Amino acid sequence: MPDYRRNRVPGGTYFFTINLRDRTSDLLIVRIDVLRAAVRDARTRAPFHIDAWVVLPEHMHCIWTLPPNDYDYSGRWRAIKKAFSKSLPPTEPRSFIRRQRGERGI
Repeated sequence: MPDYRRNRVPGGTYFFTINLRDRTSDLLIVRIDVLRAAVRDARTRAPFHIDAWVVLPEHMHCIWTLPPNDYDYSGRWRAIKKAFSKSLPPTEPRSFIRRQRGERGI
């Protein structure tokens, strides 16, 4: 298991790269409307400043600055991923275990 080191600085600026499971997919640009809505909803519940965001077909890069006294970027990502995946029909191939756990293969 990897040993992640997460730098949690209240009010910090963070760089992220997020990949789709299927690196040949173009889902992020085909369904950019769903992604935008998921980000908008997450920012409504837990505000953050988007310094930069680049969306490519199968991955995205972004830089966020969180409010003072707040370092919960993982909660924001959880909300974005959850809203994005729930807005899409489950058409991707999933293993038996993923189906049992209710997980998506996005």
